[in-house]
Amino acid sequence: MKHAIIIPDGAPDEPQSALNGRTPLQVARVPALDSLASDGRLGTTHTVTQTRYPSEAPTHLGVLGYDPEHNPAGEGALTSLTRKIDLGLNDVVFCCDFVTVIDGHLRDFTAGSIPAAEATTLINALNDAFHSEGFRFHSCGGYRNLCVWENAGPVPKLRTTPPDQIMNQPTKRHMPPGNAFRPLYNLMLRAEALLSEHDVNLVRQDLGENVANAIWLWGHQPLGPLSTFQERFGVRGALVTSSDVLRGIGSLIGWDLLDVPGAAEQSATDFSAKGRAAAAAVDSHDLVCVQIHAPYAISATGNVTAKVHALEAIDEQIVAPLLERLQKEPQWRMLVIPARAAYTAQHGRSAGQTLFVLAGSGIESNRGEAFDEENAAAGEMHPDRAHHLMEYFLRR
Repeated sequence: MKHAIIIPDGAPDEPQSALNGRTPLQVARVPALDSLASDGRLGTTHTVTQTRYPSEAPTHLGVLGYDPEHNPAGEGALTSLTRKIDLGLNDVVFCCDFVTVIDGHLRDFTAGSIPAAEATTLINALNDAFHSEGFRFHSCGGYRNLCVWENAGPVPKLRTTPPDQIMNQPTKRHMPPGNAFRPLYNLMLRAEALLSEHDVNLVRQDLGENVANAIWLWGHQPLGPLSTFQERFGVRGALVTSSDVLRGIGSLIGWDLLDVPGAAEQSATDFSAKGRAAAAAVDSHDLVCVQIHAPYAISATGNVTAKVHALEAIDEQIVAPLLERLQKEPQWRMLVIPARAAYTAQHGRSAGQTLFVLAGSGIESNRGEAFDEENAAAGEMHPDRAHHLMEYFLRR
């Protein structure tokens, strides 16, 4: 049997006043997804527990069948793995996101989606200022970057908060606490002073763009051992994604990582290229997974119309061609499951509750009408945690 998993990260949302009280999924024209809903089984689940922040690493681990409570992995370590960054035994690596802070409150966790060239210039300035103090910065091509705290040793008691979860909140409330982490606290304060006066931000301010006037450190958890996907499920997989975090997970679980020209982690990605690559990979793999970050990235901008258009592009250029290819096989199954919801009205604040649809050989229809939040809530499958779905999807 051939299998496909599609992860439109951030697709679920809340009803929007701009959409007459409907969600982007309810407004978007998504005939391929709706056909899966009518022929398959709809439901809802949680990718993480209520006590865990629904950041990228644990939510995607849950979608792929790994319990994030027992398979810890931080976004910083996964990104460094993908970027092939050398780390010492006692180095601790953080995600280092450029953010916009106004009057002590975090207002934009993407710093106006700062472009790669400007972000790299700021990273170079941070290295010049702080490398001699044991902090090393690495550019990753936008607002998401890395900071390595050299020879810091394990920091098991440090809790950090993803920046999308503290939008419009005072930043000092979520800074690293205690004397043990005073170097991180001081680094963030001094970086804010440096960045606020940097030429890149002075120009951005003159242009009316959100400035990258602060860094936010988070996602420092080390990598734990993960059994390969083939060991767990007996299936050989391939992955199409431009996410450094998900590519790190894919390499750990033994999937082939497919490079797709034109694919990007943000909204300006080549949807059709991803769709073509996934459909072609069906020939050589038991399972093909496609992850699309655009719905989540667009939610952070608050542009609900753009989110609707992205969902329609995903349906037309990824879901439809991959479904058409699968249906040529004697037996096939498809799972569509966003890793998390992203709330456009709250500029991307996320939640671990999500929806899904299972369709294909041996999946009896419950005759859902459409792939959206309301129909999924009325569906018949509601496992408490998403990682339980993989066994059902592959083996039952």
